[in-house]
Amino acid sequence: MPDIIRQIRPLSAVLLTLLGAALGACSGGDFGRTRADMRSDDMHRWLGAEVTSSVGLKPSQFRLTDEERQLRDLAYPMIEPPLSRPAWKTVFGDYKPLPSPWRQKIVFDRTMYGRTLIDEPHRSHSSRYAQLIEDVRNDITRFEPFFASAIRVIDLDRKRDASMARVSALSPRERDDAVARMQENSLIVQWVQQCLEQRVSSYRWALERLVIQAPDGMAADADRLIGELAAQTANPPVAAQPPYGRAVVSKG
Repeated sequence: MPDIIRQIRPLSAVLLTLLGAALGACSGGDFGRTRADMRSDDMHRWLGAEVTSSVGLKPSQFRLTDEERQLRDLAYPMIEPPLSRPAWKTVFGDYKPLPSPWRQKIVFDRTMYGRTLIDEPHRSHSSRYAQLIEDVRNDITRFEPFFASAIRVIDLDRKRDASMARVSALSPRERDDAVARMQENSLIVQWVQQCLEQRVSSYRWALERLVIQAPDGMAADADRLIGELAAQTANPPVAAQPPYGRAVVSKG
């Protein structure tokens, strides 16, 4: 029997080591993003096709530039609704395309975030406040990098537009693809702007419900951060007015 026990103990240590390595490999990225080994260079290319097709336009067939790829990579975390997927799906790299807000059947429900926050199991109401504060702070952190990227892309698109008149033997297909790419980029920026407006509305609804259900000093910090995000959202550094009308339909 002692010999058997000596054999089992090294085996158990090996199994624990392998299990730890497997769990470590499944860890998610910062801010709940899809883990690095689930990524590909053009994993967010679908954003352009989705946003143009939702307003009746054709997507560009041009390859993405590095700047355009970065714009889409930075846009996705701001488009995906917070608390839209369980934590275990975040850990195991869950990822799915999202519908454009210009889809006719898409209805924005400003209460969904707050109801999810309140209904999900938490150790205390303080942890709910902490989750809200973290989500708002993450959006504030993402704001500057995204719009810095948007400024570069929109500026390059202006140069692209100005140069087309001087391109020799420009084919109709090349022109159509160039115009389509500029439309894609602009619409993606507008998509993010709408999502930020929706998030501010959702965060405020959630905070109001937390305050009446469980008053806490953390509410002041949450309110301050929501106000900061609202001020940034109301004054984006890139002016991109939706040419197809507002897609937001709010309820609640």
